[in-house]
Amino acid sequence: MSGLPAARRGLAGDVPRLGLRLQPRALARAATITVLLLPAAALYVLLVLLPVVQSAYYSLFRWNGLGPLQDFVGLDNYGRALGDGVFLGAVGHNLLIAVLSVGIQLPLALGLALAVGRRLPGRVVFRTIFFLPFVLSDVVTGVLWLEIFNPQVGALNAIIRAVGGRPQAYLGNPESVLLAVFAVMTWKYCGFHLILYVAGLQQIPSEVEEAARIDGASSLQVLWRITLPLLGSTIRLSVFLSVIGSLQYFDLIWVMTGGGPVGASETMVTYLVKFGFQRLALGYGSAVATIIFGLCLAFSLGYQRTLMRGDVAGAVSRAV
Repeated sequence: MSGLPAARRGLAGDVPRLGLRLQPRALARAATITVLLLPAAALYVLLVLLPVVQSAYYSLFRWNGLGPLQDFVGLDNYGRALGDGVFLGAVGHNLLIAVLSVGIQLPLALGLALAVGRRLPGRVVFRTIFFLPFVLSDVVTGVLWLEIFNPQVGALNAIIRAVGGRPQAYLGNPESVLLAVFAVMTWKYCGFHLILYVAGLQQIPSEVEEAARIDGASSLQVLWRITLPLLGSTIRLSVFLSVIGSLQYFDLIWVMTGGGPVGASETMVTYLVKFGFQRLALGYGSAVATIIFGLCLAFSLGYQRTLMRGDVAGAVSRAV
């Protein structure tokens, strides 16, 4: 019994020394993380946060981008944008593209992923073929499809003539131009979402599906009750990327239609370029940019807090 207090005193004396040994290590680790994050954080502040703040500030002025900021108008630029039927129509076009993307483009990509996912012979070749359009830039894609949609010598109308149909100016018709552009968007981006879904399918253990089939589940039941639920995080990510991209889409529409005819394919960003840069109304354009940023931010925060909350928490816990 006489040695017990001494042992306790020894352990008690080791604890502070152990803490002293761990503290420098923890400080060194924190310093290393800080040093490694500083360049990325500095670039993020310089190239993302600062321009957002500047844009919000410029939106309070009537400014052509050439002189000093003197004509303060407060929130008038925002009122002008929200009261402009052309801008509201552009917002509607962005929302329509988002709905069509979620309702048509993503289910198509998911169906193709299920078809070329695991057991189809030559699936690697099919994946490559579907993904190739995504590699092309939007400008190249726009020029390519402008030639295809050409009402005189385009390949599409040549096929329509060959089968006895009537050629159409799809990009010149206000009723069809947005659908024609969306078809090109689907051709280009379907392969990207297909690869996402294929990657998600590869993470699902095949033994789970095989066990369900042994228990008597049909292929449709396996798909609905096992495959799709386990693919849920990938589907939610795909929807998130698709909607965010639809809200700020610009390149392909600008090359193919410029927002026309008569604003039938106008989007928020093409409206921003026309009324902000081409007309040298940088203050008004900054207000439009701030509105676009607000819409994207509101959707991102709301979507992640409601539908992707568990996915983000799971990713963080796995990383830790």
